[in-house]
Amino acid sequence: MADDMLLAGFGAGDPAASLAFVRRFQRTAFSVALRVIGDAGLAEDVAQLAFERAWRQTERFDPRLGSVRAWLVSIVHNLAVDTARVRRPHPIDKEDLDSLIAAIAETPEQYALAAEISTELRQALAALPEEQARAVVLTAVHGLTARELAEREAIPLGTAKSRIRAALTKLHETVATSRGHS
Repeated sequence: MADDMLLAGFGAGDPAASLAFVRRFQRTAFSVALRVIGDAGLAEDVAQLAFERAWRQTERFDPRLGSVRAWLVSIVHNLAVDTARVRRPHPIDKEDLDSLIAAIAETPEQYALAAEISTELRQALAALPEEQARAVVLTAVHGLTARELAEREAIPLGTAKSRIRAALTKLHETVATSRGHS
């Protein structure tokens, strides 16, 4: 059966087409995820998430833009890159870490600290240009990928990534400056 027909059956929930679709592309999905992440267990999870996303977004596939394989590979690659970014360690000052950990505790002092941090972040977010604020909220809070942001905002992927990066950089600088760090 042709790839696009399998995708249609997969999207419609046809058990036989779904099984055939997964079997046809599971090795490719796993291989792409493994190349990006380098961890077999995590690559399996990313491949599974990619099939779930493909199932939810079958209507977005456009054969004029490429093959089913290329479409699925781009989904896997984007998820793997996002997963790798989340796993990458970010150094943090001990004082900042202590403040964040303390803000989680349930004491009146800790609530006050959490409220202060929350106010700083809200003010820093309000100071951003509207498109950057929207980008960081949609990705950091609502979990959209850069590609999903680009589609939602009808902007190029590179522009979406630039908005996210610029917004996060400005937020970090604003909060670090207000706390006396650089």
